Amino acid sequence: MGFLDAFSSSQTQYDNFQSDDAPHQATLSHELLGGAVAFEAAKAYEDHCAKNGKPQSHALAKELFAGFAGAAVDRLVETKGADAWSAHQRQRAQSHAQEQIQETFTEDVYRENY
Repeated sequence: MGFLDAFSSSQTQYDNFQSDDAPHQATLSHELLGGAVAFEAAKAYEDHCAKNGKPQSHALAKELFAGFAGAAVDRLVETKGADAWSAHQRQRAQSHAQEQIQETFTEDVYRENY
């Protein structure tokens, strides 16, 4: 069982988000954006672990996830053309992504996969 298997629903949301050819509007669901960001953060974290080794603690791993999620939200918002989003809307999307990380990336998943 790979680490990203824990994020299968997030991967589905990510795939749906990436294939969306709708005009750039601020109507994307935060859940869809949060799922895409959580999956993107998991990919970045897995790459980080492959390059640098396992973090010393679960708390550090979650901090890394939060950082990756924040960067992914900014990148997705900019590349999807929603530059008109206010800082408040970006913060809500980042918060939702972090909530999904908290729910999905539990200490049990961390121990099981690392």
